[in-house]
Amino acid sequence: MHKTRLALLIMLAGGLTACGESSTLQVSDGTGPAPKLPEPNKTLVPTVNIAPAIGWPEGAKPTAAAGTQVAAFAEGLDHPRWLYVLPNGDVLVAETNAPPKPDDSKGVRGWVMEKVMGRAGAGVPSPNRITLLRDADHDGVAETRTVFLENLNSPFGMTLVGNDLYVADSDKLLRFPYQPGETAIKAQGTRVVDLPGGPLNHHWTKNVVASKDGSKLYVSVGSNSNVAENGLEAEQGRAAIWEVDRATGKHRIFASGLRNPNGMAWEPQSGKLWTAVNERDEIGSDLVPDYITSVKDGGFYGWPFSYYGQHVDVRVTPQNPDLVAKAIAPDYAVGPHTASLGLTFAEGNKLPAQFSNGAFIGQHGSWNRKPHSGYKVIFVPFEGGQPKGQPVDVLTGFLNSDEKAMGRPVGVVIDQQGNLLVADDVGNKVWRVSAAK
Repeated sequence: MHKTRLALLIMLAGGLTACGESSTLQVSDGTGPAPKLPEPNKTLVPTVNIAPAIGWPEGAKPTAAAGTQVAAFAEGLDHPRWLYVLPNGDVLVAETNAPPKPDDSKGVRGWVMEKVMGRAGAGVPSPNRITLLRDADHDGVAETRTVFLENLNSPFGMTLVGNDLYVADSDKLLRFPYQPGETAIKAQGTRVVDLPGGPLNHHWTKNVVASKDGSKLYVSVGSNSNVAENGLEAEQGRAAIWEVDRATGKHRIFASGLRNPNGMAWEPQSGKLWTAVNERDEIGSDLVPDYITSVKDGGFYGWPFSYYGQHVDVRVTPQNPDLVAKAIAPDYAVGPHTASLGLTFAEGNKLPAQFSNGAFIGQHGSWNRKPHSGYKVIFVPFEGGQPKGQPVDVLTGFLNSDEKAMGRPVGVVIDQQGNLLVADDVGNKVWRVSAAK
């Protein structure tokens, strides 16, 4: 431990620059239905390759795919992470960051990770609000901006069922009364169910989507660690998607073994629930690919005992071979350490034909890979309700020539006019991708 701590201190004294091993594969090798999975490469000092957050220079913007164009829908926001479109076309944006979680920064590893996240732009206090953006004249720029909900606790996911707006805070699911067209809600939220939180709360973001009939809510809850190093007792109810009865608040674990599920959406052809999952770190730049997958009721997806099906992670003790034997391999890998968070299906978009059937994914970007991965928005084509073919870049150019992050894409959603909106929590903007004129 003494040598490890010394090595980490030296690394930090050097400004958290790249250290550790490097990738021997391309990101594309860790992409698709059958990604390459090399042997784990666990080093004394984890690979730390931060893209320092600097924001966008005046007039700069990401690079859009051929046939599309990108412009700022809203600027000057405060850490916008997640988006939701109301039936009247208003856009809700969760301006949010991590809640206080003092136990998460204890020990050498926690201390290092706190410094890492700060350098990557995630160390600022949470604004704890949801802002409403309205583009009434449909010119592609939100001319109305109001504080829709405030005094929340690191809000993230949002969904509307009838006149009930549900917001997933970092430690509870709340319900608010909503009237179409209103630009602010002053009523106090009603707690539907408590969610795992507390002074550790490592993966704090909680998302929520509703079933098609509105009777059930599905809530994503990330793990409290990388690979259960805080003990399995700290993981109760975590690394899972909950099913919550909307009427009673009763809940059950719908699917488990999902290290950090964020984006959730219903695939329009099959009707299945899909999620975007961040896999584990610190066993090499090429492991483990993040993924998108359909989610089976009662399914177990490996974490922490195994990855990508039944590839055992020997760092985890005690082992659980019975659970490993049941582990389901995900449907589609989206590259190692890409931090794929946002997920929305293409239904209703008016972008070029190549984007007509599939999933848009916001990739927040790596810290545990050399060279960097993610830092872009991709599109995964689908056919017959399943991924088909290689991803297509939708928005790139979030890193400058010095490998510094001008922006980091997170939430993605299709707006009422069929454009793609992208939350950029380092650039403090919401980007709007439309068909080129």
